[in-house]
Amino acid sequence: MTGATTPLPVTAVTCLEDRGQVERTTTVELTAGVQRLRFGPVTALAVDHTLRAETAAPGTRVLEARLVRSWTPRAPLPPGPEDSALRRRLHELEAAYRLADQARARLDARLALLAQLSADLLREIGEGAGVGEIERTRWARELERVDAERERHGEELRATHSRLRRLDQERSQTLTALDLAEEEPAELVAHLELTVEADAPGPVELTVAHLVPCALWRPSYRATLHSGAEGATVHLESEAVVWQRTGEDWANVRLTFSTARSALATDPPTLVEDVLTLRERTDEERRKVEVELREEAVSTLGPAEDVPGVDDGGEVRVLPAPAPATVPADGRAHRVPLGGFTAPASSEYACAPELSPLVTQVVRFRNAAGHPLLAGPVELVRGSGFTGRGELPFTAAGAEAELSFGSSDDYRVVREAEERRAAAALSGRQTTTRTVRLHLSRFSGPEERDERVVAVRERVPVSEVSAVEVRLRKEECAPAPDAFDAEGIVRWDVPLGPGAHRTLTLVYEVSAAAKVAGL
Repeated sequence: MTGATTPLPVTAVTCLEDRGQVERTTTVELTAGVQRLRFGPVTALAVDHTLRAETAAPGTRVLEARLVRSWTPRAPLPPGPEDSALRRRLHELEAAYRLADQARARLDARLALLAQLSADLLREIGEGAGVGEIERTRWARELERVDAERERHGEELRATHSRLRRLDQERSQTLTALDLAEEEPAELVAHLELTVEADAPGPVELTVAHLVPCALWRPSYRATLHSGAEGATVHLESEAVVWQRTGEDWANVRLTFSTARSALATDPPTLVEDVLTLRERTDEERRKVEVELREEAVSTLGPAEDVPGVDDGGEVRVLPAPAPATVPADGRAHRVPLGGFTAPASSEYACAPELSPLVTQVVRFRNAAGHPLLAGPVELVRGSGFTGRGELPFTAAGAEAELSFGSSDDYRVVREAEERRAAAALSGRQTTTRTVRLHLSRFSGPEERDERVVAVRERVPVSEVSAVEVRLRKEECAPAPDAFDAEGIVRWDVPLGPGAHRTLTLVYEVSAAAKVAGL
């Protein structure tokens, strides 16, 4: 083995969902025959079984590659004649702190005496004025002297308190530096050892790759809405937010971001028997149908909410960074630009009064990036500046994306709901009629003249059993809804001018047979 240790810097990294694929490249001078080389130091978190070393040079072969770890104590600062410089500085700070604290105590005592003297002088003035002994000149002179002394000593006390705070802060910093310099435990350091066989001497380029934990990335976006005479446009910038604490910095490396999940097991799950049994319904079950109202969220394929991941639509995506980047190993978030595009956009004002009384501006645009947009947070910016943060769902290339650019203060929505119940005398069928009234108002400035359309959405229950029927009574709705889909969403497109008021009425009924219970 050669005695020297050759540096092996990181040249490229592929960031996965919860780890990183690190690639290192270096050029070494080889001699003919078998030799062992030592490289490093490298991160001690490298995964051994993923270590792979290769070279493209003809006549050169990598026979063995392994990681060797060792505990190495961190070197302390060079000591002085008796103590280290940090320890001497700590002694000086503690002595200065004691002197400043003694000065503070003396000033507190002096101010207490001056306060007692001022009280005695005021009592003397009161007693003298009561018996007719008036000495204005002496009293004024004494009061001015006492006030001047109190003001001077008070200013000195404030300066002493400030000095004590500075000394205490510097003493804490010195103690921290002393612990790091003289009492730090040993550090785990790893080196890479390669056994290489070369047919002829000469320079050879070696490439080493391995997985490393404590590194991850997530997509992030910034959407800027521009409004002009030719229409609205959206400029969407894509970024990758990278965190890594692998023990070594990634300096000026080529970054690639992948949604591959290398941690998932490749073996299929074990099959177990699933036994199904049939039985006759009881008389009680035949006479009664148990139903219940529940909230059903309409969701799409994506990562779980409790463990947020990267939603790639079920297919591995690879996004290269256009330029080299530097990511320090500090565990903080670092943003790496990936690109952007500008696309024409359409805008509408939408409101769902059952969920929120706010009217929001919803913007829709086509994905013109040439590749799918992964799900991630998006910063929203428009003419007035930063307006908030939203969530961009997974959007295929060329598909339409939808973003909400915050609420508008020009609108107010009030929702009222009432319910009536009735039962048929003969059949016992129960009917519940619900009436929802929405009062929509627009408050605009005197300079606004345009008319805006607000899309108002309300929800009607959807029945899953034949014993319960839900019917929208369109003849009683005022005005009639513009749309009503299979998921029970009713929509009105309401035009509102400046200062306009509109009232929307929604009426529907839920009818259930007598044997239905639970409503």
